[in-house]
Amino acid sequence: MSLPPGILARGPWAMDDIVATWDADHYDPPSVATDAADVAIAALAERGSPSHDGLAARLVDWSETDDGGLRFRLQPLRWALRLVEGDASESMASLCVIRDTEGRWLAGRRAAWLSSWAGRWALGAGGAVDVGESPADTLVRELREEWSVAPARVRGEALVRLPSQMVMFVGQAWLAPGVEEQVVPDHEHDEFAWWPADVDAWPEEADAPLRHMARLLDAPAPGAG
Repeated sequence: MSLPPGILARGPWAMDDIVATWDADHYDPPSVATDAADVAIAALAERGSPSHDGLAARLVDWSETDDGGLRFRLQPLRWALRLVEGDASESMASLCVIRDTEGRWLAGRRAAWLSSWAGRWALGAGGAVDVGESPADTLVRELREEWSVAPARVRGEALVRLPSQMVMFVGQAWLAPGVEEQVVPDHEHDEFAWWPADVDAWPEEADAPLRHMARLLDAPAPGAG
């Protein structure tokens, strides 16, 4: 199967078919990465960010199973390593793209204090995979924490390696009828909107990477019948 650059695997995968196992040993980064993480987390504190430097997930390995599932092998690593420019040490994050029954896309403008995409518009909900958690479970947790709603259905869509060497598990969730009126943004967003189902009709604040991702999710997966 030929996939676009940066996409490691393409679903869809059912949530029950996504399994994560965790190594007991924590990732031991090179000293240069530790020093860069120290500088990055200090810079966040200086601009008033409440981000705290805990633990998150690092991708050790992954594989697609014979029955169409996806398996992750993860280990704990220092959260701040994701902030190192150009080398996030294979830190693992999940992004849950959210749709309503009309196919519209939930978008939010991220607060200025955040460590990534500060002041920019983003789709859905996303964040680090917590220690002991499956990237699939992160999708639903982030949706609940960032928008105070639960999905009617959700599935895994793609495994992506970003140029920063962060690995992102992308999923897509659909809300039940009427639930789109119940979304409440958390403190990580200062504005939100429902963008049209037709990506070509999106407002100008929707940048090229967001449009590219949406078109990827709307397109049939390679090899899908």
